[in-house]
Amino acid sequence: MGLTMSELFHEPDGATLLTPDEQLGLRPSYITTRGELNHAEQENILSAEQWAFARRRDVLTEPGLKTLHKRMFGSVWRWAGTFRTTPRNIGVEAYRIAPDLRCLLDDVRFWREHETYQPDELAVRFHHRLVAIHPFPNGNGRCGRLAADMLILQLQHPRFTWGGATLTDPSDMRRQYIAALRAADGYDLGPLIAFARS
Repeated sequence: MGLTMSELFHEPDGATLLTPDEQLGLRPSYITTRGELNHAEQENILSAEQWAFARRRDVLTEPGLKTLHKRMFGSVWRWAGTFRTTPRNIGVEAYRIAPDLRCLLDDVRFWREHETYQPDELAVRFHHRLVAIHPFPNGNGRCGRLAADMLILQLQHPRFTWGGATLTDPSDMRRQYIAALRAADGYDLGPLIAFARS
């Protein structure tokens, strides 16, 4: 027996809740459990990782980030690769997404060009600010981690491990990740940098 819509779309602590209209964007009709949804998303993400690392791709553009998100979630969600239009419990107001994202991408390109930060800190700062903007209806943390991975590889450093977990289900690793994001909100990036390499 399947779950109700509210049970199917119940998110772990710290995750973004979908609006009822966004919930209707689910593509596969066979999904009736949270486990099936997580599995479908993870399969889509694995395919996106193969695409992302097949050759150098630029994630430091708005189209690049939208394409990455669509590659990660497009088989599961109709709204994949599009910016959210509704408020969230985290993130900027929807009307600020595009200008705040442009500012972030300009900052990251400047940091990279002028070697403002060490590579790990630069990529983690990118990840943190991207998650803080929260441009997409859902999947911002996962997209932000993969984007940071793509960036750190371009900076000639090893890919991050992010605790070695998927971080989608309630777990100690997910709690550590959320705590590290909150520390970064308070301008302490140390825990998030350490978590990225844990």
